[in-house]
Amino acid sequence: MLDPVQWLLVTLVLSILLLVFYNWMRTVPRYNGNEDLSGKTCVVTGANAGIGFTTALEFAKRNARVILACRNKERAEEARDKIIQKTGNSNVVFQELDLTRIKSVRKFVERIIQEEERLDILVNNAGVIGLPNKTTEDGLEPNFATNHFGPFLLTNLLLELLKKSAPARVINVSSTVQSFGKIEFDNLRAEKSFSAGRIYFNSKLANVLFTRELAKRLKGTGVVAVCLHPGSVQTDLLANMPFFIQIPMRLFRIFLRTQEEGAQTTLYCALASEVKDMSGKYFAECELAEDKVNPLANDPDICQKLWELSSQYTGLQE
Repeated sequence: MLDPVQWLLVTLVLSILLLVFYNWMRTVPRYNGNEDLSGKTCVVTGANAGIGFTTALEFAKRNARVILACRNKERAEEARDKIIQKTGNSNVVFQELDLTRIKSVRKFVERIIQEEERLDILVNNAGVIGLPNKTTEDGLEPNFATNHFGPFLLTNLLLELLKKSAPARVINVSSTVQSFGKIEFDNLRAEKSFSAGRIYFNSKLANVLFTRELAKRLKGTGVVAVCLHPGSVQTDLLANMPFFIQIPMRLFRIFLRTQEEGAQTTLYCALASEVKDMSGKYFAECELAEDKVNPLANDPDICQKLWELSSQYTGLQE
């Protein structure tokens, strides 16, 4: 048994280690660019909360026209009003978008093409984990649909407007868990098996593969496509997961980045001038992070096959 002095020393050492770990987790690079986005139009999916909200807020601060592409009307309108109040920029609007439904994606794009003269930045930020395994009306698995199939279709349908507005950028928010993912071509719609965690990992890898292939197809158009890991952020991403998983993660929140901190790499990818020459690349901590990319992302055949299946499953090729 430890005596009181030993307990004190152990407690002190653990406290110091915890503090060091805390500071390490919270050391976040900042994007300090002050670009004026007057006359520019930005679309941010999942912009009603989390890093999507902060990204939209920062675009609005820089005088952009900002379109909040969200599923929940009430929460999105609250976010819109808050952004307008904080920035004084009234050119912030909400457009309904449910990435799990192909009809919703197509309807959203129709509105954008009819109402907007340009699109300079598209941020595919929305992401989920833990939605129940209930096949969508389009025969898709809802988690993979939200994280990959929906953004894939959305981006492709908006490409002509992006090209018309070039120089323009597509930003795909992935995650460091992409390094643990794999592409199960015979199970992209959970035809054979379902695992919430595995599907999330795989869908985040799909974001990287999609970015690689998209950049190749956009070469010479003036549209840049990149993807990124935002860091471990205090968001509601795990809201759909079982309670026994949410509890420890909520306790761990003090070590996670704030929404503002988590949005920094997204802002860097969307705004930094040097990124225009790095289409197809993966970023983290406001810098290039190609050494952290899953090796599968460097196989052009896998990237192309995922593109072809995604086109088929979303009806893009029709």
